Amino acid sequence: MAKSEGPITIKKYANRRLYNTGTSTYVTLEDLAVMVKAGEDFVVFDAKTGEEITRSVLAQIIFEQENKEGQNLLPINFLRQLIRFYGDSMQMMVPRYLEVSLDSLTREQEKFRGQIAQAFGMGGFGAIEEQVRRNMEMFERTFSMFTPFARQGQNAAGATGAAEPDKGQKPAGEMDDLKRQMDEMQKRLDRLSDKDKP
Repeated sequence: MAKSEGPITIKKYANRRLYNTGTSTYVTLEDLAVMVKAGEDFVVFDAKTGEEITRSVLAQIIFEQENKEGQNLLPINFLRQLIRFYGDSMQMMVPRYLEVSLDSLTREQEKFRGQIAQAFGMGGFGAIEEQVRRNMEMFERTFSMFTPFARQGQNAAGATGAAEPDKGQKPAGEMDDLKRQMDEMQKRLDRLSDKDKP
């Protein structure tokens, strides 16, 4: 069936039932999740007030998916950090940043699928684990750009319990470079202040 030109209208009634005006049928949150995965666009309106409530319905879908065993996508630390941004001065930047990050991940998913197929073909999970680890490091590193000093403190606090890096893996990342540069800057400032003392 060809997709409609505009988004499908879903009406939500007081009894929490969702009505798909495109198919003239009642649907569930699970049905809407399937539509999202199929790339079908829809908007949800409160049937009584006419208010658009698409965001809250999508959030409900995520909540339901997260409650399914083995379906968790959102790490606890990520959720905590996200909650901290509500009401913060950086709040306005977070949505756009997350959109760009997820767009990048979406573009990489075909390459990732190929690596998974190759790993399964070889009977090993090493390539999958390595790719997941790299993706998570990239995501955490870029997300920490919003709070570099807090992340720096966490890195310093967790340094004693950190696992040894794999052989051949470079232990220094962008945050380590930033820390080193700040240490050097602090030393220069200390030297300058020593010169100013009588």
